[in-house]
Amino acid sequence: MSLEVVSENRSFGGVQSVYKHPSSTCGCEMTFAVYTPPQAKQGPVPVLWYLSGLTCTHENAMSKGGFQQHAAKHGLAVVFPDTSPRGEGVADDQAYDLGQGAGFYVNATREPWSPHFQMYDYVVSELRAEVENLLPGERRHGITGHSMGGHGALTIALRNPELFDSVSAFAPIANPTRSDWGRKQLSAYLGEDEAAWCHHDATLLLEEKGWKDDILIDQGADDQFLDLLKPEALAAAMATRRQPGQIRLQAGYDHSYYFVSTFAGDHVAWHSERLHGSN
Repeated sequence: MSLEVVSENRSFGGVQSVYKHPSSTCGCEMTFAVYTPPQAKQGPVPVLWYLSGLTCTHENAMSKGGFQQHAAKHGLAVVFPDTSPRGEGVADDQAYDLGQGAGFYVNATREPWSPHFQMYDYVVSELRAEVENLLPGERRHGITGHSMGGHGALTIALRNPELFDSVSAFAPIANPTRSDWGRKQLSAYLGEDEAAWCHHDATLLLEEKGWKDDILIDQGADDQFLDLLKPEALAAAMATRRQPGQIRLQAGYDHSYYFVSTFAGDHVAWHSERLHGSN
């Protein structure tokens, strides 16, 4: 890849950078951000991926999530990918929950989405390789995300346990094959064969595969989208599978970045313990 530095800003002793590059996977220019903590000056640091939700770019969590201060404290780099391909010639839809800003972290097989909407491969393979070039020597990765990004974090980790050592989520779309936040998008991107959708449903994947360690989920009890997110389905799957982990229902919190930023420190510390020990 040919990376272009869009910006670099000092933050809590580290550097918040934004890059863009031509993506061979998505067939367009892609933008992503990386926070490098001050500890990286002494050697490799573990990497935490944060996948964002519907309508977001790399910038939302980078600017509103408050991850930099916690990452600097615990010595983690944080990667903020975009949520979809973008630009002239990239398919889109008038609805906010389909098309640009709504890639759902799948590889689309249906037109008009398939030429560009390959977000699963982009995150798992192409961007992963670039991040490892930017942060040489480090092979310990955790992943988290919010809403659609929580769905992406869980499904990508469950399908690739060899690539990720820890996984958490904020208000994930937990059972998309049974939700209007999922059935619409999966049918558009993958077609009507629901068997293909199962690879992108955290509840079904957890029932089938389980996870090698514990899982942390935070969910706002006053989330206005609670019926679409279906955390109860994921909780039932964890109980049936006897999967170690926590689903914490947080009283009074909604679906916003105020919720994410409130618990960002908990998640960074939790990943830190699993990636390189408590700091």
